[in-house]
Amino acid sequence: MRFELAPHPTHRPQPPYTLWASAERSAAFGKTATLNLWFGVSAPMGRFLVPPPAAEPARRDNLWRSTCFEVFLKAEGEEAYQEWNFAPSGDWAAYDFESEREGMTPAEVASPPYIRTEDNLTWWGLGATLSIPADVRFTIALSAIVEEAGGERFFFALHHPSEQPDFHHPDCFTARLA
Repeated sequence: MRFELAPHPTHRPQPPYTLWASAERSAAFGKTATLNLWFGVSAPMGRFLVPPPAAEPARRDNLWRSTCFEVFLKAEGEEAYQEWNFAPSGDWAAYDFESEREGMTPAEVASPPYIRTEDNLTWWGLGATLSIPADVRFTIALSAIVEEAGGERFFFALHHPSEQPDFHHPDCFTARLA
Protein backbone atom coordinates (compact mmCIF):
# COMPACT_ATOMS: atom_id res chain seq x y z
CA MET A 1 0.00 0.00 0.00
CA ARG A 2 1.31 3.42 -0.93
CA PHE A 3 0.52 6.53 1.10
CA GLU A 4 1.13 10.24 0.60
CA LEU A 5 2.48 11.97 3.69
CA ALA A 6 1.53 15.63 4.15
CA PRO A 7 3.60 18.33 5.80
CA HIS A 8 2.16 19.77 9.00
CA PRO A 9 0.11 22.88 8.06
CA THR A 10 2.32 25.13 10.24
CA HIS A 11 5.55 23.85 8.64
CA ARG A 12 5.44 23.76 4.83
CA PRO A 13 8.75 23.54 2.95
CA GLN A 14 9.55 26.05 0.21
CA PRO A 15 9.91 25.14 -2.54
CA PRO A 16 7.55 22.26 -1.78
CA TYR A 17 8.34 18.59 -2.28
CA THR A 18 6.37 15.41 -1.68
CA LEU A 19 7.01 12.55 0.68
CA TRP A 20 5.41 9.13 0.28
CA ALA A 21 5.57 5.81 2.07
CA SER A 22 4.61 2.24 1.40
CA ALA A 23 3.98 -0.54 3.88
CA GLU A 24 3.66 -4.20 2.99
CA ARG A 25 3.39 -7.24 5.22
CA SER A 26 4.98 -10.35 3.77
CA ALA A 27 3.75 -13.89 4.12
CA ALA A 28 4.17 -15.33 7.58
CA PHE A 29 6.89 -17.76 8.55
CA GLY A 30 5.54 -19.42 11.65
CA LYS A 31 4.62 -16.75 14.21
CA THR A 32 6.56 -13.98 12.43
CA ALA A 33 5.89 -11.86 9.37
CA THR A 34 8.02 -9.20 7.73
CA LEU A 35 6.99 -5.58 7.43
CA ASN A 36 8.63 -3.84 4.47
CA LEU A 37 8.57 -0.04 4.55
CA TRP A 38 9.74 2.46 1.98
CA PHE A 39 9.83 6.24 2.38
CA GLY A 40 10.55 8.47 -0.63
CA VAL A 41 11.35 12.19 -0.84
CA SER A 42 10.89 14.03 -4.16
CA ALA A 43 13.85 16.38 -3.78
CA PRO A 44 17.61 15.88 -4.10
CA MET A 45 19.26 14.37 -1.02
CA GLY A 46 21.71 17.30 -0.93
CA ARG A 47 18.86 19.58 0.20
CA PHE A 48 18.72 17.75 3.55
CA LEU A 49 20.86 17.06 6.57
CA VAL A 50 21.25 13.32 6.20
CA PRO A 51 23.53 11.50 8.62
CA PRO A 52 26.21 9.48 6.82
CA PRO A 53 26.06 5.69 7.03
CA ALA A 54 27.16 4.49 10.46
CA ALA A 55 30.18 2.19 10.52
CA GLU A 56 28.16 -0.01 12.87
CA PRO A 57 24.44 0.88 12.83
CA ALA A 58 22.94 0.54 16.29
CA ARG A 59 19.92 1.23 18.44
CA ARG A 60 20.01 4.92 19.42
CA ASP A 61 17.65 7.34 21.14
CA ASN A 62 16.65 10.81 19.88
CA LEU A 63 16.82 10.01 16.17
CA TRP A 64 13.83 12.33 15.67
CA ARG A 65 16.07 15.36 16.33
CA SER A 66 17.23 15.12 12.69
CA THR A 67 16.08 13.38 9.52
CA CYS A 68 14.20 10.26 10.61
CA PHE A 69 11.38 8.08 9.30
CA GLU A 70 8.84 6.42 11.61
CA VAL A 71 6.15 3.79 11.79
CA PHE A 72 3.74 3.34 14.69
CA LEU A 73 2.02 -0.04 15.04
CA LYS A 74 -1.12 -0.58 17.11
CA ALA A 75 -2.93 -3.91 17.37
CA GLU A 76 -6.56 -3.34 16.38
CA GLY A 77 -8.71 -2.56 19.42
CA GLU A 78 -5.73 -1.85 21.71
CA GLU A 79 -4.42 1.36 23.30
CA ALA A 80 -0.84 0.09 23.48
CA TYR A 81 1.38 0.69 20.48
CA GLN A 82 4.96 0.40 19.26
CA GLU A 83 7.08 3.14 17.68
CA TRP A 84 9.97 2.46 15.29
CA ASN A 85 12.44 5.14 14.14
CA PHE A 86 14.84 4.72 11.20
CA ALA A 87 17.71 7.08 10.37
CA PRO A 88 19.48 7.21 7.01
CA SER A 89 22.67 6.35 8.93
CA GLY A 90 21.21 2.88 9.57
CA ASP A 91 20.64 3.63 13.25
CA TRP A 92 17.22 2.76 14.64
CA ALA A 93 15.05 2.82 17.76
CA ALA A 94 11.97 0.93 18.95
CA TYR A 95 9.70 1.77 21.89
CA ASP A 96 6.59 0.29 23.47
CA PHE A 97 3.87 2.57 24.86
CA GLU A 98 0.96 1.52 27.10
CA SER A 99 -1.22 4.33 25.72
CA GLU A 100 -0.77 7.75 24.08
CA ARG A 101 2.73 8.89 25.19
CA GLU A 102 2.37 6.87 28.44
CA GLY A 103 4.49 4.00 29.76
CA MET A 104 7.35 4.29 27.26
CA THR A 105 9.91 1.48 27.46
CA PRO A 106 12.50 0.19 24.99
CA ALA A 107 10.84 -2.51 22.88
CA GLU A 108 12.27 -5.99 23.04
CA VAL A 109 13.62 -6.67 19.56
CA ALA A 110 14.85 -10.11 18.52
CA SER A 111 16.75 -8.78 15.51
CA PRO A 112 17.47 -5.21 14.39
CA PRO A 113 15.69 -3.85 11.32
CA TYR A 114 17.40 -3.89 7.96
CA ILE A 115 17.74 -0.26 6.80
CA ARG A 116 18.98 1.02 3.44
CA THR A 117 18.98 4.33 1.55
CA GLU A 118 18.92 5.07 -2.13
CA ASP A 119 19.90 8.36 -3.79
CA ASN A 120 18.56 8.86 -7.31
CA LEU A 121 19.84 12.45 -7.70
CA THR A 122 16.36 14.00 -8.08
CA TRP A 123 14.75 11.98 -5.28
CA TRP A 124 15.92 9.73 -2.47
CA GLY A 125 14.47 7.15 -0.13
CA LEU A 126 14.89 4.95 2.88
CA GLY A 127 13.77 1.34 3.20
CA ALA A 128 13.34 -0.57 6.43
CA THR A 129 12.43 -4.21 7.00
CA LEU A 130 11.43 -5.54 10.42
CA SER A 131 9.78 -8.55 11.97
CA ILE A 132 6.25 -8.31 13.33
CA PRO A 133 3.82 -10.87 14.78
CA ALA A 134 2.07 -12.76 12.00
CA ASP A 135 -1.24 -13.21 13.77
CA VAL A 136 -1.93 -9.55 14.73
CA ARG A 137 -3.96 -7.07 12.69
CA PHE A 138 -2.40 -3.62 12.93
CA THR A 139 -3.47 -0.06 12.36
CA ILE A 140 -0.46 2.06 11.54
CA ALA A 141 0.73 5.65 11.48
CA LEU A 142 3.55 6.66 9.14
CA SER A 143 5.57 9.83 9.64
CA ALA A 144 8.85 11.55 8.93
CA ILE A 145 10.95 14.40 10.19
CA VAL A 146 13.16 15.85 7.48
CA GLU A 147 15.80 18.41 8.29
CA GLU A 148 16.90 20.70 5.50
CA ALA A 149 20.53 21.79 5.07
CA GLY A 150 19.70 25.16 6.70
CA GLY A 151 18.57 23.39 9.88
CA GLU A 152 14.80 23.80 9.53
CA ARG A 153 12.80 20.64 10.29
CA PHE A 154 9.57 19.64 8.59
CA PHE A 155 7.05 17.13 9.93
CA PHE A 156 5.20 14.82 7.53
CA ALA A 157 2.45 12.32 8.41
CA LEU A 158 -0.60 10.55 7.05
CA HIS A 159 -2.78 12.80 9.22
CA HIS A 160 -2.17 15.85 11.42
CA PRO A 161 -4.97 16.07 14.01
CA SER A 162 -3.27 18.65 16.27
CA GLU A 163 -2.19 22.27 16.02
CA GLN A 164 1.40 21.15 16.61
CA PRO A 165 3.06 18.08 15.07
CA ASP A 166 2.15 15.05 17.21
CA PHE A 167 2.75 11.65 15.66
CA HIS A 168 1.53 9.82 18.81
CA HIS A 169 -2.04 11.16 18.62
CA PRO A 170 -4.54 8.27 18.34
CA ASP A 171 -6.10 9.86 15.24
CA CYS A 172 -2.78 9.42 13.39
CA PHE A 173 -3.40 5.65 13.14
CA THR A 174 -5.32 5.93 9.88
CA ALA A 175 -3.99 2.99 7.83
CA ARG A 176 -4.40 -0.74 8.18
CA LEU A 177 -1.88 -3.37 7.23
CA ALA A 178 -3.26 -5.91 4.80
